[in-house]
Amino acid sequence: MQFGYNEVCLDHDTGERHPETADRLRAIRRGLNKRHGVEYVDAPPASRAAVEAVHDEGYVGEFERFCADGGGNWDPDTVACEATWDAALASAGLSQWAATAALEGADGRTTPFAIGRPPGHHAVEEDAMGFCFFNNAAVAAQTVLDDGFAERVAIFDWDVHHGNGTQDIFYDRGDVFYASAHEDGLYPGTGAADETGEGAGAGTTLNAPLAAGAGDTDYAHVIEGALAPALDRFDPDLVIVSAGFDAHRHDPISRMRVSSEGYALMTDLLRDIADASDAALAFVLEGGYGLDTLAEGVSMVHETFDGRSPVVPDEEPDEATTDLVESLRTRFDL
Repeated sequence: MQFGYNEVCLDHDTGERHPETADRLRAIRRGLNKRHGVEYVDAPPASRAAVEAVHDEGYVGEFERFCADGGGNWDPDTVACEATWDAALASAGLSQWAATAALEGADGRTTPFAIGRPPGHHAVEEDAMGFCFFNNAAVAAQTVLDDGFAERVAIFDWDVHHGNGTQDIFYDRGDVFYASAHEDGLYPGTGAADETGEGAGAGTTLNAPLAAGAGDTDYAHVIEGALAPALDRFDPDLVIVSAGFDAHRHDPISRMRVSSEGYALMTDLLRDIADASDAALAFVLEGGYGLDTLAEGVSMVHETFDGRSPVVPDEEPDEATTDLVESLRTRFDL
């Protein structure tokens, strides 16, 4: 794979006790150093105009001034320093690169993966939250739509937390399909199955809130049973994966049971979905706070594109998951 990476992202300093630290990127790089076929690509930062295409101009200016004044706690969870402004633009720029590179033909062993920070999927149009300042996946999607590279973009979010910001930004839009598989009831408390979009975006939001303890087969069942037919009907030009790795069974802040092998399985399934729609495929880093499991998860995505076949588990999905998928199929007439 090609990994978009920018040293500026390391300068976003959240303090010693914060789970979202520069050590996350360092751990990913260490893990990838053990793999073959890894390529790193730098990319220019996002422009202010690109960020303001999905975020309120007043909020963007307030955030810039906040960083210029030295930063601090934007809210109890979301911390900035002076360098965070440049890091956030760099992270958004890497996501733009990933989306554009995919649409320009990067696939297979050159599939793009943006490993920037701060992450983005909780950032709403007018505010930062949940460690996120600019919504990287949303900036990337809007960029390729505005530039005419794509007419329809799908975003699938497998982070353990619901990507409320991405959903909100595109909730009334018909040109972006947002789907999320996440732990039910976890921060930020959004992402119910009946949140399906409104107006022109009716039917373009699909949420699969999974019970705590869900594992590989549960996520795979959501992808095969609900996401695949929904995206087949939506027919996207590009699929962006908001790739958080905090649903891992050893991540310190969730109760899910996804294994490292499970991320390879999900990657393989999403590649099949993209291929079936003749869509480009790009990955954008979100969460993941166990350094070893984060590095292993990203490496498994890479190895899947490098030719390794995932191990398919023998067990069946939980009954709650099969009921959820059946309800989604009914709700979306799949």
